[in-house]
Amino acid sequence: MNSRRAKSDGDGDRPVISRRRISESTIRRLSIYYRALSALEGEGYHTVSSKDLARREKLTPAQVRKDLSFFGSFGTRGLGYPTKELKTRIAAILGVDQTWNVGLIGAGNIGSALVSYKEFQKQGFVINAIFDNDQRKIGSNHKGIVISDIKDLAAEVKKRNIQIVVIAVPAAAAQQACDVAVEAGIKAILNFAPINLKVPNGVTLRTENMAMEIEYLSFTLTNHMRPIPT
Repeated sequence: MNSRRAKSDGDGDRPVISRRRISESTIRRLSIYYRALSALEGEGYHTVSSKDLARREKLTPAQVRKDLSFFGSFGTRGLGYPTKELKTRIAAILGVDQTWNVGLIGAGNIGSALVSYKEFQKQGFVINAIFDNDQRKIGSNHKGIVISDIKDLAAEVKKRNIQIVVIAVPAAAAQQACDVAVEAGIKAILNFAPINLKVPNGVTLRTENMAMEIEYLSFTLTNHMRPIPT
């Protein structure tokens, strides 16, 4: 995978990142700021204040400033942030200013939907390989991508410089698929299977459990509650 080290002053365009631990919630809010800034830029805003961003995303100005402070100095006191520049710098922090090669394990319904999801490619995440263990699917062309046997994943990871793997298989097959990806040298995995996977230290795993999310919604409806703050 591309080197993710923080750059020092004068060391290219990468921002200086604080040595303090960056929380998961801060990273999630950076993604929110990035999308808000993209929208503001499209609306013709040349500058934006922490108050503007906070109001738009239902946060506090102090929270916005604190989140950004982990990554260096932004904007000018009293004048706000240049919208395009701040968006560009957050893009560099998130790593969405470059292209990432993504391998997809699972050519079923969810996998097919992910291949069709245009936002991935807009953000620089390009699915350029699909893997499955169904011999009826292997070798077929799926939306311009030839499906490969999962047994060939390691070779394809090296050949195509795949850096991220997305798992979209049934729960019963997910851990095995994850193990194959780890053995192939993958350090970043996004899991759509409704199961908690185990990975070794040094591998980042994110799980998008849609069943749990809809259960959260059903809980709020059942108990007539307003959404619980995260």
